[in-house]
Amino acid sequence: MSWRGHFWTLGPFLRHNLLPPRVPDWQRWRTSLEDRVVGTLDLSGRLTRGGASDTILVIVHGLGGSATSYYARRAALCASRAGIDSLRLNLRGADRSGVDYYHAGLTDDLEAALGSTALHAYKNVLLLGYSLGGNMMLRYLAGNPDPRVRAAATVCSPIDLKPSARAIDRPRGVFYRRHVLAGLKDIYRNVAARREVPLPVREASRIGTFEEWDERVIAPRHGFAGAEDYWARTSACNVLGDIGTPTLFVATERDPMVGIDTVRPWLQNATTLRRIVTHQGGHVGFPRKVDLGLGTEGTVEDQIIQWMLAPT
Repeated sequence: MSWRGHFWTLGPFLRHNLLPPRVPDWQRWRTSLEDRVVGTLDLSGRLTRGGASDTILVIVHGLGGSATSYYARRAALCASRAGIDSLRLNLRGADRSGVDYYHAGLTDDLEAALGSTALHAYKNVLLLGYSLGGNMMLRYLAGNPDPRVRAAATVCSPIDLKPSARAIDRPRGVFYRRHVLAGLKDIYRNVAARREVPLPVREASRIGTFEEWDERVIAPRHGFAGAEDYWARTSACNVLGDIGTPTLFVATERDPMVGIDTVRPWLQNATTLRRIVTHQGGHVGFPRKVDLGLGTEGTVEDQIIQWMLAPT
């Protein structure tokens, strides 16, 4: 793995946290849905309205992230520049105030967000999923997506969860693994404060790999036989051919968290997707001048949004 991949993964994260960029004005957004296990669930997010747009960009964060993640804020700013509204969605539990936690294939949250009263007036919906949020978004698109969804894009998304988890569970992935698991454990602690959970918090806090987390925390809550069953049933690589929505898939050769070797074999046959693999960038972080070859200009998000807005 090139050092540049680590630089473009960590650099934007540190820069945006030390010097947070301006974000467009937003208001709190909430909706609810019914879950057969825990009952009524509340979802939250940050909604930016421009005033006259009939198009909204719905932004789905990655594993351990939230609506306040730097890349979600960056996408909202780019949407504002393009003259459209945006919703930075918190998947269940991500805002630390919920009674449940999400997984890679749980499309119910996205479906509930698009069906919320606040989004009823929009004629066009664009979807942008980062990392694991992109896997979930792809699975949503392979089902019965809202007919208003005009286009979608994913950035650095693991679509074959087993090799992705096994790779980051290796010793060289320890820094990223600990960071993401810390976020997941924080979500879990907050859920445990409100209802019974499958594993005592003290035991969950000692988990050190994604495989063990998925085996002992995700699988029992969401009805999977174990980690491998969860990975097999929720990996988007198995349903790419069912996607009819114009969809852009952006990956990088140097991603230290989602190895390109876990993605490339599936992309070769995913003829319904517009596939871009760049030599620059890291995990959801890219040089400002990187060119995706879409005939557009600006940051990665600027280019993606312009592509999604272009006539099909």
